[in-house]
Amino acid sequence: MDRLYAQESLDSEEIILLLENLGPASRRWLRTLAHRKRTERYGTKVYLRGLIEFSNICKQNCLYCGIRSANKSASRYRLQLEEIMDCCREGYDLGYRTFVLQSGEDDWYTADKLARLTADIKRSWPDTAVTLSIGERDDETYTRLFEAGAERFLLRHETASRRLYEALHPTMTFENRLDRLRALKTIGYQVGAGFMVGLPGQTSQDLAEDLLYLKELNPDMIGIGPFLPHQATPLKDEPAGTLEATLDMIALARLFVPDALIPATTAMGTAHPYGRELALQAGANVVMPNLSPLSVRPKYTLYDNKICTGDESAQCRFCLEQRIETAGFRVDMGRGDSLNWLSRPQIKMNSERSGCS
Repeated sequence: MDRLYAQESLDSEEIILLLENLGPASRRWLRTLAHRKRTERYGTKVYLRGLIEFSNICKQNCLYCGIRSANKSASRYRLQLEEIMDCCREGYDLGYRTFVLQSGEDDWYTADKLARLTADIKRSWPDTAVTLSIGERDDETYTRLFEAGAERFLLRHETASRRLYEALHPTMTFENRLDRLRALKTIGYQVGAGFMVGLPGQTSQDLAEDLLYLKELNPDMIGIGPFLPHQATPLKDEPAGTLEATLDMIALARLFVPDALIPATTAMGTAHPYGRELALQAGANVVMPNLSPLSVRPKYTLYDNKICTGDESAQCRFCLEQRIETAGFRVDMGRGDSLNWLSRPQIKMNSERSGCS
C-alpha cells in the first residue's frame, strides 16, 4: 500500500494479493492513505452537484437494473424540457453550479431536443457546468451535445471483465461500451467511468481489471458503488455488495487515479446510514443531491430502498451540507472541474467555449 501511494500503480497480481489479504488494520491504513492523497490534490473540498433524473424509460435490459426494459411493473415517466429547466432554475437558486442530467437510454430525447436543452441551460446560467448521463449514443450526437455546451459525460463501464459484462448486459456489447468512452474522451468531454462492487460472480481478478482499466483510461470522474439488488430483476435474490469492499475500491481508485473526482454515491448512503460520509473519508470528494421533482423520485429506482426520495431539494442540500461538515470536510458549490481536465492542452479553448475563466 505504501508503494501504491508513492507510485500510484500496482500490477494485477499485486492488486489481487492486496484485496485478498485486507484486514481491519490494513483497511484503516488503506483509507488513511486514500484520504491523504485526496487532501493533497483537492484539500477537504466536497463538490455538490445537482442531480436531475429526467426519465426512467430505458431500451436496455441490464440484469441488475430496476428500470430495465423488461420490468413491466415500473411506473415510467419522462420530464418535458420545460420541467428539466424548472429543476435547474431551482437548483441554481440553491447555489448549484453543476447540473447532472441522468436518464435511462430513452430515444424520445433526440439529439435535437438534448442539444436545445443543453444550450438553453448554458444560455440561462452560463457559469454552470452541464453533465450528461444518458448512456450510449453515436459520435454525431455526442459531438452535437458537446458543441451545445455539455462539458461532462458519465458513462460507467460497469465492469472491465468481458465475461461479467456480457453475462449482465444481454442487449449491449463490451466492445461498444469501451469504444463509447474512448469517443467521449476524444471529443473533449470530462469523462466519468466506474463500476459496481459485489456483482454476482465478480472476483478479485475482475476488480483488479477495473482498477487497471481506470488507470489506462485516466477518467475525470469515477463512480463506484455496491451492487444492490432490485426486486423486479433476475438478480433479486443475490446478496448485495458489502460496504467494506466498496470502500476498499473507492480508496484504491483514489490512489490509482489521484486527480479524479469520486462521488460518495446515493447507493453508499442506501447501503449504510453513514455510507456517504465513510466514502468521503476513504477518498471520495463529490456528493450529488437530488433536484428531481418529488413526484418522480420514487420511480427512478435502480435498486431497492433508495434513500432521499422524499426530501425537498432545499432540505436535501442543507442536510447534506451539515453532514459533510460534521464528517470533517467543507462544501464547495463551484463547478469543481477535475484536476485531470484542467491540465489538458484544450482547457483554454473549452473554457472560452463554456464561458468560464
